[in-house]
Amino acid sequence: MPRIRILPDILSNKIAAGEVVERPAAVVKELVENAIDAGGRRIVVEIEAGGRRLIRVSDDGAGMDRDDTLLALERYATSKIVNDADLFAIRTLGFRGEALPSIASVSRLTLVSRPADRPAGTEVRVDGGRIRKVTETGAPPGTMVTVKDLFFNTPARRKFLKTVSTEMGHIGDCLASLALGHPEIDFRLSHNGKTTRRWPAVSDPVDRVADVLGRALQDELFPLGLESDAAQVSGWVASPRVNRSTSRGVHLLVNGRHVKARALLHAVMQGDRQRLMKGQFPVAVCYLSVPADQVDVNVHPTNHEVRFARQRDVHGVVAGAVAAALDQ
Repeated sequence: MPRIRILPDILSNKIAAGEVVERPAAVVKELVENAIDAGGRRIVVEIEAGGRRLIRVSDDGAGMDRDDTLLALERYATSKIVNDADLFAIRTLGFRGEALPSIASVSRLTLVSRPADRPAGTEVRVDGGRIRKVTETGAPPGTMVTVKDLFFNTPARRKFLKTVSTEMGHIGDCLASLALGHPEIDFRLSHNGKTTRRWPAVSDPVDRVADVLGRALQDELFPLGLESDAAQVSGWVASPRVNRSTSRGVHLLVNGRHVKARALLHAVMQGDRQRLMKGQFPVAVCYLSVPADQVDVNVHPTNHEVRFARQRDVHGVVAGAVAAALDQ
């Protein structure tokens, strides 16, 4: 009898979930990124019990018909990649085609979606990766994904979740990062039926920065603006009088994607050199625009990390933008 065998789809989806779905905040990230890619302009995130009991993300985006709604739950199914060239010039936030089936494999998931040109929507109910019911339903245009009982069938994963307040902190930080990258979208977060955070759509990105980082910080912000053939940098850096004890005050966004890139953090720190004492970190929101074929976002399953084709040049333009803003 052969010792090597092909794993069942449900088991392989659970393995993929271990890479993509680390905690409730990871579910929120994947679902909200899909909502943004779908063209949503109003995104509502509802949480119960820190995400253990319920996570619901609703948007008013494009929506899907019956066939696409079912295909979206298949592994490696995506509308965002067609050929090899697309893979090396990613212009969307979510693209792997793993998020929904991975989430569905470790939860009780309901997906409701309706395109604006269809009279009714489609509702699909999935229990631990198995489709239980597909029906036609009344629904507003857009998509709503409800995730209940996260990790109910993987108790070892559920056991490692932190307290409700800790998980909500991660969810709030995740949504704030996405809100910084998309000031034109209205975001709302509620917990146990009570709205906890709201970021209305704004026309001026600095208003979104103030909403996320605090209005008291607005008068301490200096604009970033520098461009080279490698990248274009915009955003704001706070006066050195405003600093943090960790790097959490530095928000880095590459082509609208919030990332954790050591090279970019080092560039911001270098631009702020000689202004901060040891152990102090700056506060900054740095928007970096790089040609899609010059940045690889497929470095890590969660897409937090990126790799640049011209990393030295990108580092230089970011450091230069921060230094120039503070010198003025």
